[in-house]
Amino acid sequence: METVRENVVAERRELAAMLEALTPEQWAAPSLCAGWRVREVVAHMTMPFRMSAPRFALEMAKAKANFNLMADRMARRDTARMSDADLLDDLKDNAEHRWSPPGGGEVGALSHDVIHGLDIAVALGLERRPPASRVGLVLEAMRARNRNFFGTDLSGVRLEATDLDWQFGEGEPLAGEAGDLLLVVCGRRLPEGVLRGTPAFRFTG
Repeated sequence: METVRENVVAERRELAAMLEALTPEQWAAPSLCAGWRVREVVAHMTMPFRMSAPRFALEMAKAKANFNLMADRMARRDTARMSDADLLDDLKDNAEHRWSPPGGGEVGALSHDVIHGLDIAVALGLERRPPASRVGLVLEAMRARNRNFFGTDLSGVRLEATDLDWQFGEGEPLAGEAGDLLLVVCGRRLPEGVLRGTPAFRFTG
C-alpha cells in the first residue's frame, strides 16, 4: 500500500505541474467528463479536501443519495466562487492529503486522480500520461462493482494494453495504451485513432 500511496502523491504533483502550464482558454475547454470543463474536473478532484464528512452527508441527503448529482452541484458551485489559481493551489497544497473514497482506500484515491487527470489531458490533446505501471495499479484493483458503476458495455470485447501486461474480457481485441483502455472502462469517448481493433468505433468519436 505504501507504493500506492507514493503514486497518489506523485500523480497529484504531476497533475499540478500540467495544470500550471494551461492557458485560461484550456481551463475553460471541455473535458472528457460530459458537461464539465477542465475547471469543473479540477473542482471535483479537490472537493474532498474542502468538504468535511458531515458536509458530505448533508449534500448527499440534499441530492437524495445521488452521488453524480451531488458532485455536479458541488463542482459548479465551487467553480463559480474559485479562480483557476485557487483550484490549482488546492491541488498543490493537498498532494499528500490522506483522503480516500468510502470503501476505496488508497487505490480508490489513486483511481480518482488518474482517471480525472486523463479526462483533462486526453481532451486537451496533451502529451502527459501517468506511467503505465501507475495505471496498472488502478486496472488491477478494479472489480465488477467498479466497472458496473460506469455502465460501459464491454460485451464481445477483449481489452489489450500495448504498454502493460494487462488484458480483460473475451471477444474481438481492442488495443491501446493502458490509460486509454482505463478511459474505455470508465465510459469515456476517446478521440479517433487512439484505439486499434474492429470494436474501436464503439468507444471513439
